[in-house]
Amino acid sequence: MSHDKRTVRVWVLYDFANSIYPAVVTTAVFPIFYRGRIVGGEGGLGELWWGWAVAASALIVAFTSPLLGTIADRSGARKRFLAFYVVTCLIGVALMTTLEPGMIVAGFFFFVIANVGFESANVFYNAYLPDIVPPERLGRTSGHGYGLGYLGSAIGLLLVIGFARAERFELVWLTVIAFFAVFSIPGFLFLPKGRKGGMGIVQAASKGFADFKRITAEVWGYTNLRRFLFAFFFYIDGVLTIIVMAAIIAQGTFGFDQQQVIILFLIVQFSALAGAFALAKPADTVGPKKVLTGVLFLWVAAGISAYFVESSSVFYGLAVAAGFGLGSVQSASRALMASLIPDGREAELFGFYALCGRSSSVLGPLLFGGVTYLAGGNQRPGFLVLTGLFLIGLVLLQRVHDPRAPAAKASPA
Repeated sequence: MSHDKRTVRVWVLYDFANSIYPAVVTTAVFPIFYRGRIVGGEGGLGELWWGWAVAASALIVAFTSPLLGTIADRSGARKRFLAFYVVTCLIGVALMTTLEPGMIVAGFFFFVIANVGFESANVFYNAYLPDIVPPERLGRTSGHGYGLGYLGSAIGLLLVIGFARAERFELVWLTVIAFFAVFSIPGFLFLPKGRKGGMGIVQAASKGFADFKRITAEVWGYTNLRRFLFAFFFYIDGVLTIIVMAAIIAQGTFGFDQQQVIILFLIVQFSALAGAFALAKPADTVGPKKVLTGVLFLWVAAGISAYFVESSSVFYGLAVAAGFGLGSVQSASRALMASLIPDGREAELFGFYALCGRSSSVLGPLLFGGVTYLAGGNQRPGFLVLTGLFLIGLVLLQRVHDPRAPAAKASPA
């Protein structure tokens, strides 16, 4: 286990590097570009296609991540997988420079390629966390990663706002590529290669396929981990759906234009940054479960309020409040997951973590897009669907024993 400061710094820097992609491509610019310029349909057609694109990429990641995590653990190829999927993401973004109005299917596939690359890379990146810091620093380090990530998202949005306003979208996508590539270089240079598992990648893949059913049964046997993943399945679905639908909601329900959407998300990034840093230490002192519980209460309240809100200025306030919990819900989830993993199973079980997160995020966008389409383009019924996901996750989370909570740490092993 490597605990040197340089390794931690470059791990955190990767959160900064990749943050421009979700800020620009999955949240603030590409959804509006795809819905309005590429699909160009009214009455919820854009939401429907976008929901399908998000769901398709999530489904691919969900069903490949556990196997790939197993291969990475057994072959010591964690860093090579990370590099491969980063390159895949950047190729998908580069293909977006060719999009023209009406290229609906091409836009669908280019986004799927980019998003599969981004999300799959995160499986191998997250798996480094329990290897590079001791258990008592999991929450803090995870929170600092997300905090720096939100700073990177804000910088990324500032870099592209002029291009988006001028409708030079090809320059938006090229900026994403340059930012992501340059700032991820230190990670590829200095992150450890991974533990040697004594197998080549082909042999590890063959063994992984053979053992997949057995590994699934083993994961099911970790009662506390299973309970957490069930809760995570529901609440992270709501979180991820809001992330990918927020720009379309701001435009479709509250009348924001592209520039206003980017400014809104700039503000939300700083709110999320503040939340990630403010709640990073409490994730270690009171435990990530309590942090998650508080944030999910906040999101349930925000979701119900959003259904009734008519004013765009009040929506701004709700977005900032929800943003405060955005970084912490993800970092605390990552820290709680890391604390539940047996030593030596990091990439494998973070693959199951991705399986739960990504398979759930098939559901949310399809529900939101489908409900909006059936409601003739009215997005408000979809707000209540997402709030229900937070509520289910909140209730299920209360069944999880938090090994990082003060009472648990004080108990004899």
